[in-house]
Amino acid sequence: MKCTSIALAAAAALALAACGGNDIGDNANAGNNSNSGANANALPQLGAATPGTLAGTCAALAAKLSYANTVFTTVTDVPAGTLTVAGKPIAEHCLIQGNMNQRVSSVDGKTYAIGFEMRLPLAWNGRFFYQANGGLDGNVVTATGEIGGGGPTNDALNMGFAVISSDAGHSAAQNPLFGLDPQARVDYGYNAVATLTPMARQVIKLAYGKEPDRSYFDGCSNGGRHAMVAAARSSAQYDGIIAGDPGFHLPKAAIGEMWSAQQLAKVATATTSNGLPDITTGFTAAERQMVASKILARCDALDGASDGLIEDIKACQANFSLANDVPTCTNDVRDGTCLTTAQKDAIGNVFSGARNSAGAALYASFPYDAGLGQGWSAWKQSNSITLDPAAAAFTFTTPPQSAAVLSQLSAYALNFSMDNDAPKIFATGGVYTESSWSFMTPPDETDLSALKQRGAKLIVYHGTSDPVFSSNDTTDWYQRLTAANGGDASNFARLYTVAGMNHCSGGPSADQFDMLTPMIAWVEQGKAPDSVIATARDASSASPNADVPSSWGAGRTRPLCPYPKVARYKGGDIDSASSFACS
Repeated sequence: MKCTSIALAAAAALALAACGGNDIGDNANAGNNSNSGANANALPQLGAATPGTLAGTCAALAAKLSYANTVFTTVTDVPAGTLTVAGKPIAEHCLIQGNMNQRVSSVDGKTYAIGFEMRLPLAWNGRFFYQANGGLDGNVVTATGEIGGGGPTNDALNMGFAVISSDAGHSAAQNPLFGLDPQARVDYGYNAVATLTPMARQVIKLAYGKEPDRSYFDGCSNGGRHAMVAAARSSAQYDGIIAGDPGFHLPKAAIGEMWSAQQLAKVATATTSNGLPDITTGFTAAERQMVASKILARCDALDGASDGLIEDIKACQANFSLANDVPTCTNDVRDGTCLTTAQKDAIGNVFSGARNSAGAALYASFPYDAGLGQGWSAWKQSNSITLDPAAAAFTFTTPPQSAAVLSQLSAYALNFSMDNDAPKIFATGGVYTESSWSFMTPPDETDLSALKQRGAKLIVYHGTSDPVFSSNDTTDWYQRLTAANGGDASNFARLYTVAGMNHCSGGPSADQFDMLTPMIAWVEQGKAPDSVIATARDASSASPNADVPSSWGAGRTRPLCPYPKVARYKGGDIDSASSFACS
């Protein structure tokens, strides 16, 4: 659910080179179709994008811009160096800002529109990039084309892409109460992407004299959810889609967050100023560090190297036992070196995932991993009672709660009924004709046949220490996708888990990586990414990650392996990716 406060972003997607609804056979740049020849089961091979140049000036483009129900409020030149990425100046480009479908809600009387921003480089690489933003959206983030991971060293705009970002149909001032308006819910869920995409392609055609040869879609957290939804709903428009730590079951994950808060409240030792349990005292920083050390003791070497990274996360779950491997406090005296029996029950429930009173799972379980630091705590012990309840109350519950709940979100979270309130994510009623489960999730998440048969590709990555969207949920999806594709989906969709990484970045991990460059090679050259190199942002990094242990060597790298393969140590420099093999 990333935003400045809820979650982060990174994923990419690709469109046809021909004008609106033309299929791949009409695309002059489609390249050789590998369905012909020896392998009749091979997928189409899309051709490479060809570059172009902005035709005229931004001012000249402004005079030509026109699209139904759209107001272009700003069209201006941005000089080289105005924006930078990793200290490098971004080249001169044209900034376009505007909004679509402005209206006054008949439900709450507020004015809504789909706000957007496009940035068009003078020297264009022939590609379009949809930058899906995180959290509850509501902000038009600078359209630089974030490409995921921590401390990125490049972005899509700097690489020559035409980039768009949007607020998904509501403003920051309307968060989270936009959920009172049924159309704003649908825009946030999927309609903003569907509405903006053809407009953006038309603007690009006016600017460069042709539509994009290739179109990519990228986002992390809720942006990853947008990406997963686009893979199903907008498969004809995007050829390469990158979904990071995807909250594609976001309504259930919000329930899971409140479940976690309720469990930690049971073992809290203090109260807050409003008289509610202080859930940060249910599992302190010292206790989290202690548990992480016990997990590492049991699991670190399972991949062949004792290096602070648990690559074989599946084997770890079979080897680690919270009950047996963590000391139990004597006489319930908590000193940071043990957990009480009640704490073990509560924390075990957090990792087991939300359930109702009948024991039915309401969200996925979470794997035990070493990333139990501040990033983990921020979600489980803060956002779980301040941010997620807002999404659940107003956007995911039908009918939405009264606005008065906004002033008592912690109480709402701690009293949320897993039996009576949780089912409301599937409800409809009155003006709310689509349930949150309908507008937030892919319509059929394991049927990506339309994307596949076009020759388009999907890359998903997920941190195994993500505390809000479970990597277990994503690996379960990938297993089901694999089953739906005859036991192997790797010719069009690949999943990469990131050991120790929290939500989209951070944690004791190698979290700096570029999924976009290998995605382009896969889509346009047929070179499937057998692994992606990730770097740990230690103290010597331009953007250090405080969670990287000082004991790790400078510039440590690791291969991110396509699931279910695991990075296993084969000998050599413990800090070099070349010392590991995916197997």
